[in-house]
Amino acid sequence: MAEAQQPLPVTVPSALPTARLEDEHLPAVSSPLNPDAAASRTRREKKATFKARGDDADSKGNTKKRKRSTEPTHISPMRYKLPLPKAADYEPPKAPTFSPLPGREDWMESSEQYTKAISDPSFPALQYHRQTETASGPSFEPEDTSPHVFFSSPNCTAVTTQKGFRMARATTGAREGRYYWEAKILSGIRADPVDGDPRGHVRIGFARREAQLDGPVGFDAYSYGIRDVSGQKVHMSRPKDFANADFVEGDVIGLEICLPSLSLHRKVVEGTYNKAVDVSDDLDPMAAHEYLDIIRDRVPIRFKNTLYFEQYEYSYQKPLEDLMNPAPTGTAAIDPPHPNHPESSLRTLPFSSIKVYKNGELLATPYTDLLAFLPPSSKPPNQAGAREGFDDGSLGYYPAISVFRGGAAEANFGPHFWFPPAEFAVAEDTDMVDSSDIKVNPVTKKQIVGQHSYLRPMSERFNEQIAEDVVYDLVDEVDFWSQCIGDTEADMNGFSDQGTTALMDPEASDALGSGREIKQLVQDEV
Repeated sequence: MAEAQQPLPVTVPSALPTARLEDEHLPAVSSPLNPDAAASRTRREKKATFKARGDDADSKGNTKKRKRSTEPTHISPMRYKLPLPKAADYEPPKAPTFSPLPGREDWMESSEQYTKAISDPSFPALQYHRQTETASGPSFEPEDTSPHVFFSSPNCTAVTTQKGFRMARATTGAREGRYYWEAKILSGIRADPVDGDPRGHVRIGFARREAQLDGPVGFDAYSYGIRDVSGQKVHMSRPKDFANADFVEGDVIGLEICLPSLSLHRKVVEGTYNKAVDVSDDLDPMAAHEYLDIIRDRVPIRFKNTLYFEQYEYSYQKPLEDLMNPAPTGTAAIDPPHPNHPESSLRTLPFSSIKVYKNGELLATPYTDLLAFLPPSSKPPNQAGAREGFDDGSLGYYPAISVFRGGAAEANFGPHFWFPPAEFAVAEDTDMVDSSDIKVNPVTKKQIVGQHSYLRPMSERFNEQIAEDVVYDLVDEVDFWSQCIGDTEADMNGFSDQGTTALMDPEASDALGSGREIKQLVQDEV
């Protein structure tokens, strides 16, 4: 009998390692034929390649220590890399120099807002803050005035021009509450027509940040004015009868503005205002404890050894342009402004008004339901680097005077007025209202700031505005400092020695034209 054929031995090719077969071809789940296969299988630990590790490893494969992210977790003002301040940057700005071409300088852009700045070693992260120590009270700001406007020196409270209508806007604006100021006509319509033709014309009123400076008060939707001819009221370039009498030389025209509280204002611009519920602007105990977040995107620039802050000015909005020049198919002609308008820029403020006085006597209330100004009702220009939806603290209604071809007027922001209203007569000889007489909300126990508040001179708002600027500077300093602190003590010491080193995104910085140093403007001397 032939021998049984023996099976040929199976050999594993040397090109296929046994370990690889065992690792990759064993079943992942046990079976009746091989119950211990899955249990005995072990997975090897995979290590990241040098290419995958990228910046986290050096040339030897050692992993680098990651630094703590400095990305802010909240909204902050834009930050810029600035050199160390010069010795002259710590000195107060010089007084404005009046020249044959006064007002706004030629180099200043119309789409930008400019304020005086100064360096302060107490603010190592912020480095610069707004300079207000040289101002003794509210006045008209030469950097915020149309060219060809002449000022009285040095207080800048009287204005005139030899050109067409030009506007001067005050340094202090109202955001909530009731404020009063007055203006005396120095040159305009003569008191006696026999004396000759008018020596110019004057208009006075209130203007927002977006108002056109190369025009009269009341030229657009951003300002409300009173003209000297027939005492007419003017808004969006549409004069309407009001006083039915000329305002002549020597007349003192007083203006009182009433604005609701900022808490109610926010409800209007956010679209949550309800007329049936919000019957008063001073009776919301929850909103009274809320505060606006002020974001100021500004960069210091130097011109002729004077420091300025440059920031985007709020610009015109198309809905308001359509309101001024309505088209047959435009929404403005169909739906006039009101608190719940679908367009945020066309929403109005309940309980707001402007009253007009002549030589201390109340004439009437020409304007009610003023247009809202908080974002998104106000927006910056549509340019690279401009961020929408932020309030920089400058929004509000500002006293404004426009003059025409020899017209002149002088402003009085208080507290001692030429013709104080009857409400000021009680406290005329006192510096402030007695604390026991301050109106307080019965629910929140806070001072009432809306329509039921006391009438105050605009000069008091000036002091509050300075205090607000100081608070905003402190908040920005803490914010910027927290973004600069590193993980080690060496990082903190390096920051203290070298000044501000933490930056905003370089691309966003370059978009605003700041670059990596203070923008140095050069102009030929004349």
